[in-house]
Amino acid sequence: MNRITKFAIAFSLCLIGGAVSADEHGSTVALVGGSVVDIDSGDSVTNAVVLVEGERIAAIGEAGEVDVPDGAEVIDVSGHWLIPGLMNMHVHYGLKLPGKMSAELANETEGELTLRMAKNAYDSLLAGITTTRSPGDSMHGDLALRKAIARGQAHGPRIFSAGESLVITGGHGSEAGETYVDGPYELMKAARREISAGADWIKILISGGIATNGGDIAQPLMTPEEINAVIDAAHRFGAQVAAHSGSPQATSIAVDAGIDSIEHGYFLDRPTLKKMAKAGTWLVPTIVVSQPATAPFFEKIGSPQWYLDRRTSVGKEHWKMLQTAIEEGVNIGLGTDQLPHEPNDGTTATAREAQYYVEAGMTPLQALRSATIETARMLGAEDEIGSLEPGKYADILAVPVDPTDDIKALRTILLVMKGGHVYRNDLATR
Repeated sequence: MNRITKFAIAFSLCLIGGAVSADEHGSTVALVGGSVVDIDSGDSVTNAVVLVEGERIAAIGEAGEVDVPDGAEVIDVSGHWLIPGLMNMHVHYGLKLPGKMSAELANETEGELTLRMAKNAYDSLLAGITTTRSPGDSMHGDLALRKAIARGQAHGPRIFSAGESLVITGGHGSEAGETYVDGPYELMKAARREISAGADWIKILISGGIATNGGDIAQPLMTPEEINAVIDAAHRFGAQVAAHSGSPQATSIAVDAGIDSIEHGYFLDRPTLKKMAKAGTWLVPTIVVSQPATAPFFEKIGSPQWYLDRRTSVGKEHWKMLQTAIEEGVNIGLGTDQLPHEPNDGTTATAREAQYYVEAGMTPLQALRSATIETARMLGAEDEIGSLEPGKYADILAVPVDPTDDIKALRTILLVMKGGHVYRNDLATR
């Protein structure tokens, strides 16, 4: 990425997100009158005061237990429930799917990609998603975006990134006739390159996938030697590894090698899921990509018939896999493989994903945890984010009903605070 492009990234992100001033980060805000959901027990602190100083939560307690300093900004959230900011563990800010979308973006420049990714990040934040993981994106755009957000030059979720995915020749994500990275040593070097660029995760694609025309989605494509080499190389540098996989065989090999997360898991069977549960391996189901209720999204973006057929063909098995994973107690982190704010079935992809988890067997509290504290634990960031506690970042949402009773509460987010700064407050207009 040249100097002009880097400057364009910083400048364009400032235009889209706006700058966060030092005054904003140093301010005191009190959220009063709401019910704070305990993400562990599901109980609520009613008529609560949440005191935010700068970027972090200073105190939480019932009214009368927490003093609100003179001069603090007071936001009345009476009659609403306060929950941690949502997290989405499978977000490609530069998402480009087959069909009309790919055709329209075929000649996209780095500058155009930058603007699109920045807009997608800002819209995701406004939809209540305060942390994301990017499991492979183009031209390290998400790494540049992460820096701009962290520096306060732009607004968007906190980003954990895998840099660019490690694609093998002929594998998922490859173009016909093109050569990619193959063999243990090439893949090890590629993993080190991404870590050197700033990635804290590495993404490998070990089976076929929906978005690649041809081949069996459940077919293992990366060899055991290749899988082991990448995981070993990444772990030596303290990075985690995510694997796109729809294959029980490939997933089993990856779990034995110490993989950290499996993405999608379309055709995983009970023995493989049992192995994942025992090993503590994370599953990011992205169930919205294959279920009937979200079909209009793919029709809207002009997906070709072969893509729609592949999507339909995996739907029932994908759903069965999710139900089995919940039964077996597999660690599940919410992720969509769609933009987090993308409209789906009358809500966002993120909210619909959580709703699917309840429909598949989770309690509403479990589904809420999968989008908050469990995903924070998956990232190794549970000491900083994922729950509403003094000392943690003030990533806070307000919803109209108790989400531990009804996960559909996530369909209506009325206030979005990230790092102590309010980015959206629909309550002020009520």
